[in-house]
Formats: sequence, C-alpha cells, structure tokens
Amino acid sequence: MKAYLQYGRGQLQVEVPDTATVIEPVHLGRLPDEKEAVLNALRQPIGAVRPLRDMVKRTDKVVIVISDITRPTPNHKLVPWLLEELAHVPAEQFVIINGTGTHRDQTREEFVRMLGEDVVRRVRVINHHCHEKAELVNLGQCSFGCDVYLNKEYAEADFRIVTGFIEPHFFAGFSGGPKGIMPGIAGIETIMTFHNARMIGDPLATWGNMTGNPLQQMAGEVNRMCPADFMLNVTLNKDKEITGVFAGELFEAHAAGCAFVQRHAMAPVPARFDVVITSNSGYPLDQNLYQAVKGISAAHKIVKQGGAIICAAECSDGIPNHGNYAEILQLRKTPREILQLINEGAFQKFDQWQVQKQAVVQVWADVHVLSSLPDEDIRKAMFTPVHDIESLLIRLGQRYGSDMSVAVLPLGPLTIPYVQGE
Repeated sequence: MKAYLQYGRGQLQVEVPDTATVIEPVHLGRLPDEKEAVLNALRQPIGAVRPLRDMVKRTDKVVIVISDITRPTPNHKLVPWLLEELAHVPAEQFVIINGTGTHRDQTREEFVRMLGEDVVRRVRVINHHCHEKAELVNLGQCSFGCDVYLNKEYAEADFRIVTGFIEPHFFAGFSGGPKGIMPGIAGIETIMTFHNARMIGDPLATWGNMTGNPLQQMAGEVNRMCPADFMLNVTLNKDKEITGVFAGELFEAHAAGCAFVQRHAMAPVPARFDVVITSNSGYPLDQNLYQAVKGISAAHKIVKQGGAIICAAECSDGIPNHGNYAEILQLRKTPREILQLINEGAFQKFDQWQVQKQAVVQVWADVHVLSSLPDEDIRKAMFTPVHDIESLLIRLGQRYGSDMSVAVLPLGPLTIPYVQGE
C-alpha cells in the first residue's frame, strides 16, 4: 500500500507492506473562521477576568514573543490579529522578540515571511541573542542551581505577551506555553542548565508528560520570576491550519491546550515494530538535521531493540550551521561513547541535549535518514544515508524475515505513539 510522508513543503509517496500500521493523530479540520476564533479567545481568555484589550493601557510598552523560523506557528496571522485587537496602543510602543533560544538569527526577508511586510515595516522586530549579556537581565537564582537570565527588553516591558503553538515534545512533554520564554528568550547559562544531561536523561522528561517533568518544572519556575501577562497559543493540523486557540493566563491556558493535543495525538499500539518509518512533520520542522532528531525520537517509542528507524527529513537548511551539534558528534566514534561523554559531569556544550537524545535512540536501533544532505554529512552524524526507502525495506525484510512488522508515522513528532503496558 502507499504511505505519504510529510517532507519539506510536500509529501513523499512510499510503497510499504500491506500489513504496515499507519499511525497518525486524529485529524481535525481547520476552524471555520480562524480570525474570529482567535479574537474570541483574546476577548474571553482562560484564567483571566478581563479581555486582553482591557488589560493593556495605551501608554504601555508591549512585548510580543514569537517562536523562530523552525516552528510552524502561524505568526503571520496571530501577530496582525493581536495588533488589531490592541489598536489603541501606538505601533512604536510594540517590540516583537524572535525567540531563537540557541538558534540562528532570522533575516529581514525571513521576518517578512514569518510576520508579513506590514508588521515588519510598522513594528520593531528583533532577534534574541542568548550569548549577549548586554541584552539580558539577571533575575536571580532558581532552585535548579543557575542564574536566570532573560531578554532585557522582555523583562523591562510594561506588558508581555507570548505566542506559540502546542505539539508533543520529546523531552518537555509539550511545546508552547512557558517554553516560549524558557528557553526561547533565556541566556545561555540558563539554557545550559535547562538542557543538561541530568534533566534530559530524566525518565519523566519525555513525550506527552507534564507531571514531574523537570523541564516543565524549571520552565515554570523561570516564568514565574518574570511572568508573561498573556499567552496566545494555537494547535495545528498536518496542513498547518489552526484547529484550536488557547489564550489567557500562561499556565491555565497552556494546560488546556496540552490536554486538547493529548486527546488527539496519543496513539497506543499493542507491541513494538521491527521497522518504523517516520517524517519530521515537513517544513519548517524538517529544515535541518538537528531538528530531525524529534521525528527519530518519536519512532524510538515503538521500535524494537535492534530494530530500524527510517526518517525522511529534507534538511533544506543543512545540519544546521549554528551551535555545536555536528562538532559533538565528532568527539567519539560510536553513539554509546558519545552518550558516556555527555553523561560525564565535567562535559558541557550547548546542543549536547539534542545529541544526547539522538545517541539514546542510536544505541537502541539503527537509524537511516533520507534527506537532501550529502551522504558524508549523514554519516558524520552516525546515521546511515538512504535514497530509496522501498529498496531499503526489501533489504530489511531479509534481516527481519517475512513477518517483519512495519509502522509508519507520516507526521512524525506530531504523533505520540506508545506501547500499551510499557
């Protein structure tokens, strides 16, 4: 039978065995009127007694934090609608902060794609720089043992709004909400603690789990030190259309959104599979190999030990060229050795969290990657390059036998597959 994997801005058609199990979240259609739904949410916020418009004074300096270009948050819709709702505030009193975390800056052209020409022309838009101490403010220490640095313009604003979208996340449980601030606009010292080996290696730091998850606990603590006054998050379907709007008090609104996603994204299976084919949910999440670890990690949830994962991720933006991801992968010869290195108390490099999650999967199963990258780059990351998934399935059938079990995750990390009873 044919399966269709999200890949770049399109799809890959793959012939898979008729016995293959296709695992997808429950498909939700777009809201009948996305703008009306967002405006209604702004006017009837969760956990707040007043509409957004009534919370913001004309004289306020207002900050809107957005997610960067690696996320499909429809900020070209959300931000103009926010500005329209807050039309009583002059445009020059807004600043939009691109929550890059440790990622690269976006260009003006990219900002136009993300926000629209009108917004970029009228409103000041800046990139967050986690390494620039002059652009950060120290809010004191948190209980996780580090100083808390956040973006200075955010901290000094009169009114703070964070936008985003909610999806399953491979170590934070779910994205969106507090993560827009921590690590989106945090300083590198704070980000390093948030992503250290102990935090990432905690068994509760996993897909779909918010209870006892140390990442969410730290994100919550940091956010309470300098809270967003209002959150606007959405949920999306595979076509990147808005399926739900969650706005209001940061923690209540985010919890409501997470519960909504969990109901539609959790997918139980009776047993693990020999082979799991996954995507990285297409563009923009599959634009680099670093992000592709998320789709690979989703497949890890249901692949047998010694099995095979096949990930299709276009990687149009390369490995990428920011951070230490590629460098860390060259420090040892095998995933097991990489994992041992990261778990040493003295080792600390940013991007180690992504390598750590990747190495855990690679110790468990073989990982094959289909992408637009040169084979050499895939091999340097300790993956096996593949150009034809159907031919690879034939070879894997010779290894696992005629009864080889196959699962397909067409939307990759937008699904939370799990084995019943594990």
